[in-house]
Amino acid sequence: MRIARIAHSEGFAYAALGDADGQEVALEIAEQPFVKPTFSGRKWPLADVRLLAPVLPTKVVCIGKNYADHAREMGGEPPADPVMFIKPSTSVIGPNAAIKLPADSSRVDFEGELAVVIGQPCKDVPAEKAASVIFGYTIGNDVTARDQQKADGQWTRGKGHDSFCPLGPWVETQLKAEDLAIRTELDGEVKQDSRTSLLLHDIPELIEWITRVMTLLPGDVILTGTPAGVGPMKDGQSVSVTVEGIGTLTNPVVTK
Repeated sequence: MRIARIAHSEGFAYAALGDADGQEVALEIAEQPFVKPTFSGRKWPLADVRLLAPVLPTKVVCIGKNYADHAREMGGEPPADPVMFIKPSTSVIGPNAAIKLPADSSRVDFEGELAVVIGQPCKDVPAEKAASVIFGYTIGNDVTARDQQKADGQWTRGKGHDSFCPLGPWVETQLKAEDLAIRTELDGEVKQDSRTSLLLHDIPELIEWITRVMTLLPGDVILTGTPAGVGPMKDGQSVSVTVEGIGTLTNPVVTK
């Protein structure tokens, strides 16, 4: 099932996306989607609504250098343990919303990633039970002010700007994520092309690692890492991240 957040003529809603009478529609979910959804009965043609970030996370937990080729392109060897950092909830934007380049950065990079969406409160989850706390999967872009990341020696400023965490276009709840193609294009030119089977630390391991430290809540997001090929974006360009079985997340790039 594809679950989205939408803006419609009367406000905002979670919705399941499907087909009705040969037309793509958004079926309004009455409450939160993280348990078995109930439907209000209202629906809209998908063409008449706007897709928003599919969830409102309290936090986005990110994993750095989780593909060996990316670790090496950043000038180091792959880490033995997951490297964890957090993006603030205010960095989240949805599909087609603008990535805004800060005036005090000279280089802002794209980083296409598979994103895991958590479906229930969880702490100290063993890897073998990780699947039970996953709501589904979406696509993320770990936008990074590379010069600020390098200057600071830690990553909060360089990765925490408003608009630096595009998510979407929806959550796919029925997906096996162990070996999916992931591709990033800048103005239609392929920049990243890999598979999730090359993750150094797989998703169950990441959930175990993260939940040793913090409680994850419904709607929280884990960005699983980016493959090699990261690079800068400029005003007027468009970046698209495609993950097999989910779809494509596209965002324009503008100067703030």
